[in-house]
Amino acid sequence: MHLNSFSVYGFRSLSRVEDIPVSSPTILAGHNDGGKSGVLAALGFLLGTHRLVDEDRTYQVGSGSESGRCAETWVEGSFALNLAERSEGGLPAVIRIRRRARAGEAVSLEYLGTQPEDPRLRDLSRLLRPALAALVEEFGLVARGNLKDDFLAALAAHAATSPQSEMWQPLPKKLVERLPRLLAFGGKDESPDDAVRTALSSCYELHLQDETVQGRVKEIEAEITQRLEKEADSLCRHIREHCAEFVGVEVKPEVSFRGGFKGAPLHVSRADGELVDLARSGQGSTRRIALAVWEWTSNLLEKNELAAASEQDVEEPTQTIVVYDEPDTHLDYRHQRTVMDIIRKQCAQLHVSVLVATHSMNLIDGVDIADVVHLRLGNDGRTVVERLAADSHDGIDFHLGQIASALGLRNSVLLHERCFLAVEGDTERQSVPLLFRLSQGLSLQAAGVALWGCENNEGALHLASYLVKHQRTVMLMVDADSRDNKLFKPDRIRRAGLDLRTQVSYVGEAAGYNELEELFSDEQWAAAANARWPRAAPLNWKASDFAAHRGGKFSSGILRMIKEQAGETSPNGKPDMVFGLATNLRTAHEVPEQLRQFFTEVQALATGSPVGGSAVV
Repeated sequence: MHLNSFSVYGFRSLSRVEDIPVSSPTILAGHNDGGKSGVLAALGFLLGTHRLVDEDRTYQVGSGSESGRCAETWVEGSFALNLAERSEGGLPAVIRIRRRARAGEAVSLEYLGTQPEDPRLRDLSRLLRPALAALVEEFGLVARGNLKDDFLAALAAHAATSPQSEMWQPLPKKLVERLPRLLAFGGKDESPDDAVRTALSSCYELHLQDETVQGRVKEIEAEITQRLEKEADSLCRHIREHCAEFVGVEVKPEVSFRGGFKGAPLHVSRADGELVDLARSGQGSTRRIALAVWEWTSNLLEKNELAAASEQDVEEPTQTIVVYDEPDTHLDYRHQRTVMDIIRKQCAQLHVSVLVATHSMNLIDGVDIADVVHLRLGNDGRTVVERLAADSHDGIDFHLGQIASALGLRNSVLLHERCFLAVEGDTERQSVPLLFRLSQGLSLQAAGVALWGCENNEGALHLASYLVKHQRTVMLMVDADSRDNKLFKPDRIRRAGLDLRTQVSYVGEAAGYNELEELFSDEQWAAAANARWPRAAPLNWKASDFAAHRGGKFSSGILRMIKEQAGETSPNGKPDMVFGLATNLRTAHEVPEQLRQFFTEVQALATGSPVGGSAVV
């Protein structure tokens, strides 16, 4: 069972929010008190780890009730089921499951499915044999025998053919057991003990289900404790490796079979044997210990994934959802990057999803912006969810700007430690984001690259010069024939502060081409033209049609040819033509090799990695 998204009604400031994705990862961003922690708690309520209290219910102004709280709270998820799970009652591939709490009633866990309209034909398995026999007689059915199963089979067959209605009904026990596991790491005030307990609790649950310990009441506490101590030793070594000032690190698990996994107090000491009171030490130390715990949890999740893959007959692993509430608080910039690396490692596991509530632009910039959920309070004091509406470069920039504004950040902060790619005009501005994403597997923003589209060659050079003066990392990308432009003479480029070898890309020059359009093969152009701008006559474009324009001004020649022969379907101009070609590509290898190499170097600059070779493509 895999949770894809969830919606919340009547939970704290979340009066009604819908379709919050559970991705790899999902980033929750927004103002303080905007609802980020509420979203995480609501997810815990859905999965059974958060106990709803009256204060969790949304306060309704002017409701007229004594408490002012809403009468009903529910969290509903969209779950994908595997084949084995679908066999439980003939369920579809995707179902809706909700946990609901109404005032004065017990909390219910239910799913939306079809049921016979006749209430007598529902929940037949709960009835005893006499009641089933009476129903068989009442409906005039014939059972194959006089056993309970015979009566139940006859009634089930009749129920399947009777009129059906969609309604909420109790979730089968086997599906309850398959609900995703939640590993929730707390916010900025979380103690290292809590982080250790959360990390080891997943080990405890796995070991408790081990067949070798089932049925042994007297021995189980000692056995589980011993197993957890081995896991804890591994964790202690990992903490010592990442926090060298602590030579003594010890965790002593405390297990009660009846009460579950109580905890595992963490004790650390310095090189001189002095015990460290973590409750009174700096926040940086405690957060770095938590960081080591999270990294160890990543290794554990990977180990469990590999173990499940090696056992062909073992049931598919349960989805694990790891939740972080402001994980980068009290960490320096280098350790903030480590947090993102840990999250990426966890997300690489097939059955692991991650939700992160954060204010950090470092984390927000480190993922695909489509996986960022922006939470803000509306005028009524209730949380509003904003998602990226258009998966385009302009849409991404607009959405990112909204987040920066909500966090009170200046534009200069938004530009911090980015690589700036300056291009000539609309052709590159529209096509480069598509080509980069296809080549590198992530958007320009997620890679830390800011694209600036300039109106002409002079604008590109002026922008690059300005950014270099302000100590920004810059790449200038222009067509090879721009060398003939006086603005791009070597002396002028040097005066602008750019390194001709590493910061300027003359597109196509290495292959003897003059412009970006020539990097794509004649076959690629023909395929795109047939798909986007078919000829008016029933005659397909051929590679030779485009090859005929090599040697001259290639882009102008093929644009004129397409406009003359494609009629009303022809592109509006060169930017539209190159964009149409880019959208027709499907794999990274279809992006010309020279562009792929250039994009790799740009991405390396954005991450501060060393770049080898020339920037000329």
